[in-house]
Amino acid sequence: MDNALLIDGAWQAPLTKNYLQVIDPATEEAFQQIPAAGPDDVGKAVDAARRAFQGRWSGTTGRERAACLRAIGAGIETAAQALAEIEVRDNGKPLPEAQWDVADAAACFRLYADFAEELDGRQNEPVALPDPRFLSHVRHEPIGVTGLIVPWNYPLLMAAWKVAPAIAAGCTMVLKPSEFTSLTALRLGAIALEAGLPAGILNIVTGLGPDAGAALARHPAVRKLAFTGSVPTGVCIAAAAAQDIKNVSLELGGKSPIIVFDDADIEAVVEWILFGIFWNQGEVCSATSRLLVQKAIAPRLIERLMAETGKIAIGNGMAPGTLLGPLVSARQHERVSAFIEAGRKTAELATGGGRPAHLPKGYFIEPTIFVDVPTDSTIWTDEIFGPVLCVRTFTDQEEALRLANDSAFGLAAAVMTADDDRAERVANALEAGIVWINCSQPTFAEAPWGGVKKSGVGRELGRWGLSNYLEPKQITRYVSKDPWNWYSGRSG
Repeated sequence: MDNALLIDGAWQAPLTKNYLQVIDPATEEAFQQIPAAGPDDVGKAVDAARRAFQGRWSGTTGRERAACLRAIGAGIETAAQALAEIEVRDNGKPLPEAQWDVADAAACFRLYADFAEELDGRQNEPVALPDPRFLSHVRHEPIGVTGLIVPWNYPLLMAAWKVAPAIAAGCTMVLKPSEFTSLTALRLGAIALEAGLPAGILNIVTGLGPDAGAALARHPAVRKLAFTGSVPTGVCIAAAAAQDIKNVSLELGGKSPIIVFDDADIEAVVEWILFGIFWNQGEVCSATSRLLVQKAIAPRLIERLMAETGKIAIGNGMAPGTLLGPLVSARQHERVSAFIEAGRKTAELATGGGRPAHLPKGYFIEPTIFVDVPTDSTIWTDEIFGPVLCVRTFTDQEEALRLANDSAFGLAAAVMTADDDRAERVANALEAGIVWINCSQPTFAEAPWGGVKKSGVGRELGRWGLSNYLEPKQITRYVSKDPWNWYSGRSG
């Protein structure tokens, strides 16, 4: 299971006969291998998904699909501890965070089971028309075969965000997880089969993006692409989708601001700032990595941040008390380290910036804070995707909003203030798909998730996520007994 592809309900060796090593980021040691699928493997998986969709699956009721979804959610809960431990070894995150992710994944499947059942009641929705000679209704039909490409920072949870609504809608799919973190996706496939999901509905191909991912994006039988990941890869996905005019949803990068006004509770703010940037090692698309703090409280807030950052326990994600694990891969470690070195040349390094002395192996980086960061510095403008916080001060609300919105990204933002009216004004003015008031990073499967500008296209989660996989069909009937003679001008 962990070293095979899931195609048409069966575990299969890759046609390429090639495999990739799975590296534990805390030890830098290989402990498993996964198939390196190629275009032919992807073609087999898409064919299986197409056959399954053209079979009975596309005609199932939402109630039938809900039963499968609830069984998958229950299977995840049963295997929760094992899944969390696999996630730690594959991704590096601390065990409590992995346990939280697994619980959220199970809840996501339960939520979409409810939405699938609701979909039965939404079929044949009447449309109010101004002309009584016509009756119109709308059907919500599954798009068809979908290609789902998910990242390495939340491997199981990001798979759930796409697989669950696709199943709820009645689609079939090919899931391509990140080559760095494929193991829980493969376990999800096994859980789905045990839950009774018919063969061919969920197919899973592992491998490199330029091989397996690109082949999936280009395949003409794939009707919808859903991707979460970097902006450059998202551009490639969108370009591939354009060739066949595929439906596409993209959840891409971010450089999210967190604005702190001088009336905010500093101790509460410190907790949210730390959580917003150091949770999951900062490998979070919505991480509030740009801190804008009003000048009057800046010295005191920065002092408290540095003090609390120094208390963060760094180590193997399986070690009790660990709050910050390693970055996911050598490549990501090199990338984040390069940003830090660039930041040293343009801003003041307040704390962190290196490898922890007690961890000679593993892809570890200390939680890092830069202050007085210029707005043209790469650490201010570019997504780092690591535990690096950049700080600037502001004078008033107008300046704070100008600095916050001066970004190519628009995924998330946060505002911290005791003034409710100001909080609402700032939230409304922020250019972001998600805005948090007096908090950072709470995410609920019931609410829409996605961004503006270069942060993506479309929304996941909630009913918005279900709509990603549905096509509304208008059906309109002429019901008047009078003939429709348009050519003689005597209609009706």
